[in-house]
Amino acid sequence: MSHCLAVLVQTPAHSQIAGALSYRSALALPAGTLVRVPLGKREMLGLVWDAPDPGAAQAPIAPEKLRSLIGPLEGLAPVSPAWRQLVTFAAGYYQRSVGEVALAALPPQLRELSTVQLARRLKRHAKAGTPNAANGVSDEDPTVLTPEQALALARFEAESGPFLLFGATGSGKTEVYLRCVQNLLTTQPQAQAMVMVPEINLTPQLEARFRSRFEPLFGEQAVVSLHSGMSPAQRLKSWLAAHSGAARIVLGTRMAVFASLPQLRLIIVDEEHDPSYKSGEGARYSARDLAVYRGRLEGAKVLLGSATPSLESWHHSRPAAQGGRYLRLEMPSRIGLDAALPLVRRVDMTHQPKRCVIAPPLLDAIAQRVARGEQSLIFLNRRGYAPVLHCSDCDWKSECPHCSAYRVFHKIDRTLRCHHCGYTERVPRACPACGNPDITALGRGTERLEEHLAELLADVRRPNSVSEQWPAGEPVRIARIDADSTRLKGELSAQLARVHAGEVDVLVGTQMIAKGHDFRRITLVAAINADGALFSSDFRAPERLFGLLMQATGRAGRDADISGVSEMWLQTFHPQHPVFEALKRHDYPAFAAGQLAEREQAALPPFSFQALVRSEARTQETAQGFLNAASAAASSMADGAALLQHITLYPSVPMGMQRVADVERAQMLIESPSRAALQRFLSAWQAVLHSTRGQAEGKGLLRWAIDVDPLLI
Repeated sequence: MSHCLAVLVQTPAHSQIAGALSYRSALALPAGTLVRVPLGKREMLGLVWDAPDPGAAQAPIAPEKLRSLIGPLEGLAPVSPAWRQLVTFAAGYYQRSVGEVALAALPPQLRELSTVQLARRLKRHAKAGTPNAANGVSDEDPTVLTPEQALALARFEAESGPFLLFGATGSGKTEVYLRCVQNLLTTQPQAQAMVMVPEINLTPQLEARFRSRFEPLFGEQAVVSLHSGMSPAQRLKSWLAAHSGAARIVLGTRMAVFASLPQLRLIIVDEEHDPSYKSGEGARYSARDLAVYRGRLEGAKVLLGSATPSLESWHHSRPAAQGGRYLRLEMPSRIGLDAALPLVRRVDMTHQPKRCVIAPPLLDAIAQRVARGEQSLIFLNRRGYAPVLHCSDCDWKSECPHCSAYRVFHKIDRTLRCHHCGYTERVPRACPACGNPDITALGRGTERLEEHLAELLADVRRPNSVSEQWPAGEPVRIARIDADSTRLKGELSAQLARVHAGEVDVLVGTQMIAKGHDFRRITLVAAINADGALFSSDFRAPERLFGLLMQATGRAGRDADISGVSEMWLQTFHPQHPVFEALKRHDYPAFAAGQLAEREQAALPPFSFQALVRSEARTQETAQGFLNAASAAASSMADGAALLQHITLYPSVPMGMQRVADVERAQMLIESPSRAALQRFLSAWQAVLHSTRGQAEGKGLLRWAIDVDPLLI
């Protein structure tokens, strides 16, 4: 007797195959079973899915016409119904095929291994070790909680959530996370927890704290990581440990939200405001939002934490009487009696010497910190030596031939490099247009800032107390941490170790070092170009700027024993701007109230709902023409007129970065006061987009993607 099974496979993004395919099987395999199936001339991984609704209209397929699946991946338990429901929701909400989302959520190596190879992996995995015998957690807590931490933890344990932990930088949010996990694992022997961070570079330090706390109690497999920086073999090992239940804690970036955790009871999202939780390719999902949905789906508690919450989360955490859906836990004070928040100083650059990069008062403050054996952090969110090379004779600039952007000058290897398509070439000896040998660098990146600081601080010497390794009188040690300086494996950890050991006096870097790191010796933070996003056309720019500067401010003064006064210096041409006024007072609630009032007046999120349809083609005319044609055809679809009454379709426009790698890009904004109406329209419009693409003139490149709840407009 043969059985007809619905199986999901990973289909191309624009394939008309949106659902499961039918296969014949000699075994009645349960939904969630991983199998090998033939597709065309290939063999690929499939996932047995729930049978389609019997009432759905579909053409019957004769059993003899069905292809037989090759077989199940033995030794692996089926993924849970809750996991399948999460995938189904994510695919529907973010307008992607369910097979694409489900298969992309599995480890890449799992899609490649044969049944025999997987059996060997599972055997090695079983021999790797089992969790230690339950020793129980010691009655002696590793640290004493502050009253604010204790109150937040008590409310978390007593109420159901979801929760927003609004805690100042240095208030001890990580310790609250550790206690929440600790309480869960000791009271529920089989329970699992997921802890998410926004970026890979924040994973190692968090992993070290969790391992030191929990590995002695629950074994080496108790804590695993999941992020894209791991090798395929490492990701598969972590996924198998989580799927089997051997891993009690999963730490990871946004991809971890789809980890298979059959006993998930707690989800923690650290730095929940960070835009890195929003995927920029494939299914453009928000891991933070899916974490909240998954918590409700699986009965798991959800804790979102941030010193500068997203305005959406802040709005959702208003009192329940006003419609709030989250419970707000507040920890406004830093740990330590003298650990006050840094004093914010605004430097009006209109009163400083012309073409000054580091204001003299700031330079003097940095020198004083070095003399006291303290560290300073200089923040500039632009890597490279200079953003552009320029010829003053003919006005040539180092434009990328493949993108609508300039190639950045990297002095360290004498290259011009495009940060969008990767196109790189050597720096020309003379202007390629007119032959002028005098081409100059315009602007400033972290490489140039590091070099300039070394010149300005050449006469400053380190004191004896900084590090026993280096004698007094040594020159100031300056380090740079950005995507270029940490490209090699292990380089980021090595650089951070030097900073923590006191071998660095001045740290220069991008946003990689502006958030999440616990630098105990840094007492001064300076933002060199604080005006970067003040006048952006993106309505979220003030929120992002305030959050980034507030996070950078939080790197200073985290150890009250080193210095009683820590400082944040802002170099700006607009010192009275409301963003800087709120930052000086460390008053996020006031900033959020002002921004939410403006958004409510303008009917912007979270008071409305948006989606972007982005198209890519060889010409801008084709990209925009496709979107305009699909927009015009929307009224002709079933119930189109009724749906359009609740929808605003804006005209198509070029994207901010119009051309990348010789591909022209355009976008169209769709807005609605109703989330449900927007979803109904997008679901119905999918067929129109497919048919419009099929009717497009020419056979050149034409791609499109829907981005629901976009972060960049």
